[in-house]
Amino acid sequence: MTTTTITITTATVMMGVRKAMSAEMAGIQDDGGGMIDSGQKTSSPHLSNGSRANLAIRHSRNPSNPLAPAFIVSAPGKTIVYGEHAVVHGKAAIAASISLRSYLLVTTLSKSQRFVKLQFTDIDLNHTWQIADLPWKEFAPKKKKYYDLVTTLDKDLVSIMQPHIKDISPSIEPEKRKIHQAAASAFLYLFMSLGSERSPGCIYAMRSCIPIGAGLGSSASVSVVIAAALLIQSRALSGPHPDQQSDEAEKQLERINRWAFVGEMLIHGNPSGVDNTVSTNGHAVLFQRKDYTKPPSVTVLRDFPELPLLLVDTCQPKSTAVEVAKVQHLKTTHPMVVENTLNAIDSITRSVYERLTCAEFDPHSAESIAHLGELMSINHGLLTSLGVSHPRLERLRYLVDQAGVGWTKLTGAGGGGCAITLLKPDVHSPRRRSRAASGAQLNGDAAYAGLNGKLAPMDQLYHDLEVEGFQKYATTLGGDGVGVLYPAVINDEEIDLEKFLTADGRDGVEELVSGQHDEEAWKYWRP
Repeated sequence: MTTTTITITTATVMMGVRKAMSAEMAGIQDDGGGMIDSGQKTSSPHLSNGSRANLAIRHSRNPSNPLAPAFIVSAPGKTIVYGEHAVVHGKAAIAASISLRSYLLVTTLSKSQRFVKLQFTDIDLNHTWQIADLPWKEFAPKKKKYYDLVTTLDKDLVSIMQPHIKDISPSIEPEKRKIHQAAASAFLYLFMSLGSERSPGCIYAMRSCIPIGAGLGSSASVSVVIAAALLIQSRALSGPHPDQQSDEAEKQLERINRWAFVGEMLIHGNPSGVDNTVSTNGHAVLFQRKDYTKPPSVTVLRDFPELPLLLVDTCQPKSTAVEVAKVQHLKTTHPMVVENTLNAIDSITRSVYERLTCAEFDPHSAESIAHLGELMSINHGLLTSLGVSHPRLERLRYLVDQAGVGWTKLTGAGGGGCAITLLKPDVHSPRRRSRAASGAQLNGDAAYAGLNGKLAPMDQLYHDLEVEGFQKYATTLGGDGVGVLYPAVINDEEIDLEKFLTADGRDGVEELVSGQHDEEAWKYWRP
């Protein structure tokens, strides 16, 4: 990529940095301009033409605005298509990314502002730590290197953090406060593991388009964007950029994934690791973790077909920990029966994997889709036998079966949350409506009726879902994993903190950051 001469204004500098970005993102930022000093030595990056362009832009940055530009990291949610619950017990699962994502805007503060602020607007979390007040000296002796494999939490380090977590959101209801403290714990543990007391002040602002507590990997997506952002700031990542070697991209995705798993351990205690793995890599993965002291077996299915799903939130609150405990209790009480059930779920996952990787597999054929759908239905039945379904999930399955549009199963922990429907190839999407009309219930008038005066199957299903209080999302499986918008500029317009925090809901956030008309904006690690 060639060096470009630019006129020095804030907007053009930020656009120039973004377009010149190539092999080493770490080389873009100057000392004290937003890099976290982790206290760890990192190798000097090899300068490509793009990196030299970055350095030229860096040195010509407006002296009145020497801070590193704000940037955004995003990561997708996920749906477990096959194998939930069994995966916690060492069996295989297939999970795929979905088009709903979390976004973390990182804004560097001036040198005089020595604090880090966490703003998770969607859960009303807003907390500030003074960097100098954090327990750096106590943390240092047991601190891991950025390239280490961390499979367990250090209890001493978790304990050291607690005085800095206990004052978070003291006046809110206990359940919501637990969510705030879990998210803050994940952030602070990663910040102190990858940073140092010399790290610059920053505001870390989160917006998520993923329903929370619905089995769609919202916490893993949050852990992934936090891990990636802090690794970028600590100079532990290079890229992403179009010319990056496949093995280097894969190595860096693994680094992000490892630290995201640390965040997940702080939030969930004993996560399977599947959520952060698919959120990091995107596409789909065959995942199995038999031994938690060793890395999981992960096969990324980068050719996984894009299969349109109907994703439906039952709006029934649930707890992953409670549902996991149910299965564990059953396994303790009826070990042979439950082990056979888990093995049957594992057999379904293996059968699907063999089908997907078969040279003759045609994702567009009715036979192939029916094969996958039937196995989804069987998988749901086995999960129901483990006690993790819910009347709302069963009602949803009935409505889909009545419409005859596809195959439905719960996804995630169950007990409420979400379900996915694999749509039949001959099913037509409901007629597109305006955003203003999308929340209104269909009433069967002629505008939505077929030739016989009845609603088309999908329109009828959408009507029934709205009447009964389900929330639906048009979703596509597959797609990229963690991505970076550096700097935070879309269509020549900077995304600042105010715009980011005031974007109106999921649609507003996606419209702000999507970059549909700026294809060079977002960069992804693509092995």
